[in-house]
Amino acid sequence: MAIRDHEPIAAIATAPGRGGIGVVRISFGGKDAHAVNALMTALFGQRLIPRHASYVPFLDANGEALDRGIGLYFPAPRSYTGEHTLELHGHGGPIVLQLVLQRCLEAGQAFGMRLAEPGEFTRRAFLNDKLDLAQAEAVADLIEAHTSAAARSAQRSLEGEFSRAVCALIERLTSLRALVEATLDFPEEEIDVLSRADAHGQLTHLRRALEEIRRNARQGALLREGLTIVIAGRPNVGKSSLLNALAGAERAIVTPIAGTTRDQITQSIQIEGIPLHIIDTAGLRTAKDEVERMGIERAWQEIKRAGAILHVLDASTDATPDDQAIAARLPASAPVIRVFNKTDLTPIAPCVEQVNENMRTVRLSAKFADGIDLLRAQLLEIAGGRTASESVYSARQRHLDALAVAGQHLDAAGHAARDAQALDLFAEELRLAQQQLSSMSGEFTPDDLLGEIFSRFCIGK
Repeated sequence: MAIRDHEPIAAIATAPGRGGIGVVRISFGGKDAHAVNALMTALFGQRLIPRHASYVPFLDANGEALDRGIGLYFPAPRSYTGEHTLELHGHGGPIVLQLVLQRCLEAGQAFGMRLAEPGEFTRRAFLNDKLDLAQAEAVADLIEAHTSAAARSAQRSLEGEFSRAVCALIERLTSLRALVEATLDFPEEEIDVLSRADAHGQLTHLRRALEEIRRNARQGALLREGLTIVIAGRPNVGKSSLLNALAGAERAIVTPIAGTTRDQITQSIQIEGIPLHIIDTAGLRTAKDEVERMGIERAWQEIKRAGAILHVLDASTDATPDDQAIAARLPASAPVIRVFNKTDLTPIAPCVEQVNENMRTVRLSAKFADGIDLLRAQLLEIAGGRTASESVYSARQRHLDALAVAGQHLDAAGHAARDAQALDLFAEELRLAQQQLSSMSGEFTPDDLLGEIFSRFCIGK
């Protein structure tokens, strides 16, 4: 624990702006109850009953009331940070809150009180074993949630469901490691021991359990961050009309003139609680001028980064060489929906066809929004909305990366287990997998990563 983690800190815990209620929070670091009692006497003119809401004045240095509100005292370790904690619940005007905060810092100056850094209260909760790192990150995710589904998944992670699932996997992995490493001391019996304990079967179950956690974590990351979908195609196939139809508003200019869209237009929508970021791009063709060329280059850059691609074609005509060239250049890493637009000019009704695992087609009319619900259903399926469950966890990219690397080590362990001469490699791959999983809770997380994580929190949390 760093020296600064022992220092008392204070901050406004409510969001900037005006409100009916504002909260100033204080955590006393390594200070004992004497410091708490001294500060309570200076701020309130009295000591507070632990965990009891008291209506008190918030006093300035001259004993005059700056405000009146609720004072709360949470003795360590039964507080959010695990330290002695005070909360002052007053009126939510920015001036009065600043006056109260400055008074807290002034009264606490004698024992080194300072302004809290972003996320420092939650960092201390983590350092004092009130939360593990995945739970601490879920605090920020819950605050930043933009949909009810994202809020629910963050709350499940905050309550420890994600951590418990990972810890259960670590426990099973530890048992298998103990078995494998014990046999290294008795090489003449190792094959028989591993066979009787069904080490291969245990490893198979571990890999399946890890994949289940990865699926739920990927879905949780999607709920948190959303899926980026790029609309691509040659000019005049109705890309901008499609964006407007999906958004339910006239977000993009629509004209018969080819090349109307020169730069990307982004619109965020929600489908059953899942955020989707739709990007309309410039028509893909041989550029007529420098501005259009830049727009087309940006379009391809967005296509390379896309989570999914809507390749729009004109259903009223045959595919052109440009259509074919675009289709050939689309990245294989992202699912593609071929959208045959302008069905109002054809005798074919809107419909959906699954071409293969990574490709499907939707026929629709963006102009009349006919078949748009079919497209929304396909986007929801790609985003995983049809398989979302109550076991979805709020997750971040570092969690997904750790789970992916742990999976690679378990796969390598599976290969090593087939070779009776590679038992030490089997044990090492299991150890590396466990290390990756343990990093998710913060057990092996370096300080610089902790600083990066908590610096993104709001001040006062």
